[in-house]
This record gives sequence, structure tokens and C-alpha cells, in this order.
Amino acid sequence: QVQLVESGGGLVQAGGSLRLSCAASGRTFSRYSMGWFRQAPGKEREFVAAISWSDGRTYYADSVKGRFTISRDNAKNTVYLQMKSLKPEDTAVYYCAADASFVAGTSVVEYDYWGQGTQVTVSS
Repeated sequence: QVQLVESGGGLVQAGGSLRLSCAASGRTFSRYSMGWFRQAPGKEREFVAAISWSDGRTYYADSVKGRFTISRDNAKNTVYLQMKSLKPEDTAVYYCAADASFVAGTSVVEYDYWGQGTQVTVSS
């Protein structure tokens, strides 16, 4: 069982930056692949970024590639999402997710555990 708590969301102007954090409970965090997803009003939840526990490989949605960076600190049981050059279309609730697979997935159905989400609003 893994419990996830996101933080770091807020209101930022276009072009600004935010860093989201996701703190995980449990002693086996290092063996969970982690993902970030987002959901805008009226839209389906979509993949943003993920990091595999086995080799640290990272994956990004095309829409955020070059602007967002996912990383993890296993000693702190925390995964981060550094977001730069934010755009109004990045406005959404951002969710952290965990899965025990060797390779991080890029779809919602591949993740077993979810946080409650943190709101990110980018003003134009």
C-alpha cells in the first residue's frame, strides 16, 4: 500500500515556473515507478511525465517535453515535477501516481495508487 500526497501547486503567470512534490508513504518507494498526470476541466486525465524505478529512465508527453522535468529522491520518498515556461494550457489538477512495474507506464490504467491532486493555474 502506498499513500501519495502532492504539494506545490498554485497560481503563476505564463512563462513562470513551479515545482510540484509528491511525498509517498511506505518503505519500498524506491521500487515504485512514479508518474505525473493532469486533468483540466471537462477533459480526461492525461499523462505528463514518468520515471522508472529500475533504471531511472524518464518519459514525457510531447506537450511538456523540454519544459518539465521529473525526478525522484528515494531517501526522501519524494518525486518532483519541475515545470518551466508554463502556459495557460498547462492549467489543470496535477496528480501523482505509483506503480510497481519495472518500466514506468504512460497511461492511467497502469497505475495502482493515486494522490488527491494539486491545482496548477497559469494566467495569461
